[in-house]
Amino acid sequence: MNVALPELLINGTSRAECTIVLAHGAGAPMDTDFMNAFANALAARGLRVVRFEFPYMAERRRSGKRRAPDRAPVLRETWLRVVESLRPARLVIGGKSMGGRIASLVADDAGVSGLVCLGYPFHPAGKPDRLRVEHLETLRTATLIVQGERDSLGSKGEVSRYDLSSAIKICWMTDGDHSFKPRKASGRTAEENWQQGIEAVSAFVTSLTRGG
Repeated sequence: MNVALPELLINGTSRAECTIVLAHGAGAPMDTDFMNAFANALAARGLRVVRFEFPYMAERRRSGKRRAPDRAPVLRETWLRVVESLRPARLVIGGKSMGGRIASLVADDAGVSGLVCLGYPFHPAGKPDRLRVEHLETLRTATLIVQGERDSLGSKGEVSRYDLSSAIKICWMTDGDHSFKPRKASGRTAEENWQQGIEAVSAFVTSLTRGG
């Protein structure tokens, strides 16, 4: 399969000890408010942050026409091309929803230092019986999943019943939905949850660079 290397959007210094690559979710591009918030804040903490778009989303940016996501082999091959092009001493991959899920499928084979999933889609919306966890049961790569407590694609109650690999740590966002947004009654704001998620990712990546 001949998949071209996508255009890379980079925040942070090339001298950073670690590079983290974040891919977008299925329905939104790499420069949403959510993705910008995480990329900018992590870069401000000394990380090099790289973003890219899968072929279908890059075409949508060019044409303005919405397209369904590429098939899984194309998504996986795109991830592998990006990993191959970077090859820093320490590389962490992941992303929002689908971007993080596809990263989790290639992480072990790619030999990366770590994996970060921002809102992992444990199952499609309204279909809790169609689980996407089989590979997570044997995952070897050190992993952080940042997840909203009431995520419709995998809530705290649901995920607690899954038999996940011991390599996976989960950081729960208080009353958060799939983008970590809480209800007003919770007393939290989306920005507060985003900040908590950013701090969790930063601490996780730092622990990897220090051999933790």
